[in-house]
Amino acid sequence: MLRKLCAVLLFAVSFVGVAHAEQKTRVGNFDIHYIAFGSTFLTPSIAKSYGLKRSNYNGIVNISVLDTRKAGNPAVAVKISGIASNLMSSQVNLDFKEIKDGKAIYYIAEVPYQDDGTINFDIDISKGKELNTSLKFSQKFYVK
Repeated sequence: MLRKLCAVLLFAVSFVGVAHAEQKTRVGNFDIHYIAFGSTFLTPSIAKSYGLKRSNYNGIVNISVLDTRKAGNPAVAVKISGIASNLMSSQVNLDFKEIKDGKAIYYIAEVPYQDDGTINFDIDISKGKELNTSLKFSQKFYVK
């Protein structure tokens, strides 16, 4: 099922030209991949299987962390928390779900938004003493 989710995420990335494709940042020996997109890019069955609300006013943020020191850059489990805020300073805590599929590990959270609204993400990511960072980015969302 996660393979389907990954396929949908890749599909979604191909259509979010207006809304930035997947992004990556390197922190020490880790690559942090992140993307945010409207939940309607998910098929109803994928959204249901992961307990995600599919709506024109609900976004998804997806984070994965890869260890660049090891062959194949394997995914690593991390502690993750964050806050999403709009331009009017309304905030919502992000409730990340860890999803594992074989060697892949993803952290997914939902975020509400208004049409033509920009959401600012402030996400804390840590892995013991090896990684302790904040990821900050913004995403503009549109209602279809």
